[in-house]
Amino acid sequence: MIHAVATRPFADQKPGTSGLRKKVKIFQQPHYAENFIQSVFDVVPEKEGATLVIGGDGRFLNREVIGKAIRMAAAAGFGRVIVGQGGILSTPAASNLIRERGAIGGLVLSASHNPGGPDEDFGIKYNVGNGGPAPEKVTAAIYARTTEIDHFAIFEAPDVDIDTLGETQLADTIVEVVDPVASYAALMERLFDFGAIRSSGLSVAFDAMSAVTGPYATEILERRLGFAPGRVRNGTPLEDFGGHHPDPNLVHARALYDLMMSPGAPDFGAASDGDGDRNLIIGRGIFITPSDSLAMLAANAHLAPGYAEGLKGIARSMPTSAAADRVAAALGIPCYETPTGWKFFGNLLDAGRVTICGEESAGTGSDHVREKDGLWAVLLWLNILAATGKSVKQIATEHWARFGRNYYARHDYEGVESNAADALMGGLRDRLAQLPGQAFGTLTVEAADDFAYEDPTDGSISSQQGVRVLFQGGSRVVFRLSGTGTSGATLRVYLERYEPAGGRLDADTTEMLAEIAAAADQIAQIRKLTGRTAPDVVT
Repeated sequence: MIHAVATRPFADQKPGTSGLRKKVKIFQQPHYAENFIQSVFDVVPEKEGATLVIGGDGRFLNREVIGKAIRMAAAAGFGRVIVGQGGILSTPAASNLIRERGAIGGLVLSASHNPGGPDEDFGIKYNVGNGGPAPEKVTAAIYARTTEIDHFAIFEAPDVDIDTLGETQLADTIVEVVDPVASYAALMERLFDFGAIRSSGLSVAFDAMSAVTGPYATEILERRLGFAPGRVRNGTPLEDFGGHHPDPNLVHARALYDLMMSPGAPDFGAASDGDGDRNLIIGRGIFITPSDSLAMLAANAHLAPGYAEGLKGIARSMPTSAAADRVAAALGIPCYETPTGWKFFGNLLDAGRVTICGEESAGTGSDHVREKDGLWAVLLWLNILAATGKSVKQIATEHWARFGRNYYARHDYEGVESNAADALMGGLRDRLAQLPGQAFGTLTVEAADDFAYEDPTDGSISSQQGVRVLFQGGSRVVFRLSGTGTSGATLRVYLERYEPAGGRLDADTTEMLAEIAAAADQIAQIRKLTGRTAPDVVT
């Protein structure tokens, strides 16, 4: 029996462009999750009899909301709902299932790399039929619906058993519980030379951060590739991520970093985040920045079977360093600079313009799915190491000797009071025209703008995507606010200095960026407007 429940809109809780991400206690308000799910279903066309994928990263509230979503999908008329066993699906695995099974879309229950638990964060986003995040016109329609919704529909029945593989009939809807790892692992085995990796003699340490990638890494790294049991650390997904902050950076994955810098470290270290779409790459004695990782993967991707025919193009988010641009130029392929957000890559991937994409925030992926994919990046690195017989440090050193080095760092100021953050960015935009020609130490501003992007596939315009300040000689600083948090704002400041081949390629990154960091503070008045004397996280 379908039951219609009267409700009210929640216009004060505007969903972000990647979905709805709030504190657990907000989602626990009566009908809050149901309102958003119904708003999604109300704007999805042609859902009658269609297939929907549902899964999440296993964080607190995951199972409860999945139970509601399944019964609401039955009430909405979906013909089949595919659910990861136990409610588990990494974001890239969900994207793969949507594409593989011809689903109309999917609900991904995650707050990405944010902490989990009763007092922490939860989120829901909708991915469309190509497997990628909903484009802005869809998220805008969902938001508009949330401001006027007055009821939701739900099938009255006990929650479906999502721990047992198989099919269950719920009204006219078939609920299919699937192994969350199997299809994804099979895809990885098609893309990469598992035999070469198995016989390489490499040693590995992988930190799943008690998040969703654990089952995937255990199956692929330990069972299929034969790395010793226990090489996957923190491999069981926990509702609170074991108290970890599941963001794979040098602060929250410090134990892995310390291991990789110690005597007798493994050849290769890596980590992934809460929902499995980000990655951290560390070789023995060397950390590889996300921007450098993108460039090095693109330069060597042809060594993996799935990319043996070469790349069609590369895309990077605007704050990502220009290292990938130099690889694209050497390969004779285009390199696209987009706003931050994987949905911008989706259009380029669907149009066949690019093969590999990457973001500064440790997200890298390819045309195999329409999401960034942490474990994919790890496996491509392993394939390259196995094929070349070189260490991570050798790969990096030879890359810089050929292309030069983009010294790069991201400074995150987390939980900045929203009014202060807005005042900082507003002030920057007001002063853009005055910056060219100004000197900050030995640095002189050559140009400054507020990045806008025209999508080459559909002509859509995205404006105010981040303030860029370019200095003479190729250095730059970028300022933008991130929408990934649930309280306050995160100010991200990106520092970049290019050192050409033959220059100082083995210097300390902090030293090389010190003058740019000082200039960034002066230009944006960070200390004055936020009261912060140092960033919370440096990556």
